[in-house]
Amino acid sequence: MSQSNVKKYLEICGNTKEASIPILQSIQEEYGYLPLDVLDQVCEESEITKSHLYGVATFYAQFKLTPKGRNAIKVCKGTACHVKGADITIVAMKDQLGIDIDQTTEDGAFSMETVACLGCCSLAPVIMINEDVFGGFSSAKVRGTLKKYGKE
Repeated sequence: MSQSNVKKYLEICGNTKEASIPILQSIQEEYGYLPLDVLDQVCEESEITKSHLYGVATFYAQFKLTPKGRNAIKVCKGTACHVKGADITIVAMKDQLGIDIDQTTEDGAFSMETVACLGCCSLAPVIMINEDVFGGFSSAKVRGTLKKYGKE
């Protein structure tokens, strides 16, 4: 983000700590995540401290400090999914992708996160890849499902 974009967001949103969330939303909308150098620019150009801005960015799950993959995987950890084996699915996903939760593959193809609930409890366990929902998901389906999204 150029210095002028930071100034633009500060003019629109404000330059005090009360404007932290709209500023972070604007940055993430532009980049898809919150680059640390851009957060530093915001702090240099505003009255917001680094500790405050970083605190807000890490408190809310919507904000990401690392780039997401082209294919965003969400594994439901809600009660129904947990009871029906979400943890086993997570282990299989980690093994297949070579990443942990809240990480992105080196090639930028996949990122994986857990979510509290995807709202599809009757289909448990459930994962979501981009906007596609997969119910009755099991570790046996991991390889074939990821292949549909380009994983070899």
